[in-house]
Amino acid sequence: MAVSKQKKVEILSSLVEQIKNAKSIWFASSKGVTVAEFAGLRKNLREVEATYTLAKKTLIKKAVKEALDLDIELTDLEGQIGMVCSNGDAVAWLSKVNDFIKSNPKAPKMAWSASIFEGKYQGKAETEVIASLPSRETLLSRLVGSMKSPISKLARFFDAAAKDVETQGKTKVGELEAKKEETAE
Repeated sequence: MAVSKQKKVEILSSLVEQIKNAKSIWFASSKGVTVAEFAGLRKNLREVEATYTLAKKTLIKKAVKEALDLDIELTDLEGQIGMVCSNGDAVAWLSKVNDFIKSNPKAPKMAWSASIFEGKYQGKAETEVIASLPSRETLLSRLVGSMKSPISKLARFFDAAAKDVETQGKTKVGELEAKKEETAE
């Protein structure tokens, strides 16, 4: 069914508004995704202040040009294209879409096509690399874990030294005698 010119103008203005307000914009091609699956994905994205919008590629290209003055290659956008706009954290929602993409590994229903991340247009390869990165929370927990590791080792050392002091009946760690290991000759 053909869309009227007035309806296209409304869709374009809506897309421009979404793009202007977004912190990051990602494009995904979809094939064989059911209405129920789209509804579930959109619901999951709303939880993290992101939206998924289906639109014609030419309208998406015009909207990006008007909103951000960036040119998108239509050859990068293969198949039916959906646009994910994040209004909150620029990457917090990635796990939601990545989970959806990975849910059907034999017959993928969705794949990354391109993105506009930190104000720069990224092709498919760069987009897939960024999308595969762990979430911010995961990276922060890894950082804290690596910072905590030396402190934990030091605490275990002091705990072992305190037990040695106690078992040997000494009052200071300096009074402990080193254990001699016999070497087999």
